[in-house]
Amino acid sequence: MGKVSLEGMEFYARHGYYEEERKIGNKYSVDVTLDVDFSEAAMADKLEGTVNYERVYEVIAEVMNIDAQLLEHLAGKIIRQLKEEFPQVNLVEVKVSKYNPPIKGLCHRATVTLEG
Repeated sequence: MGKVSLEGMEFYARHGYYEEERKIGNKYSVDVTLDVDFSEAAMADKLEGTVNYERVYEVIAEVMNIDAQLLEHLAGKIIRQLKEEFPQVNLVEVKVSKYNPPIKGLCHRATVTLEG
């Protein structure tokens, strides 16, 4: 068993609880870690023995392109989509961050972390 991570993926999207957030849009970042048995890839140097990082990114980009109200919902949907696309994945941990969230104070980003 091993871990494959993609870190610092950035997206511009129109997520948010408030209508204004969905109109203006915002910058988001996503980090994902997949627990997967890639012993075959480690031995045989073949992509079929692991997950395709490019496709992992594409799945996440597709989810981030669909408007949502909550970071929690985005994180859950990313997990479900990745596990559907890659049945060999045992566990997914995802961290979704929204930059400059609409709060009355200084906050660089709000982050939700979920695993499933």
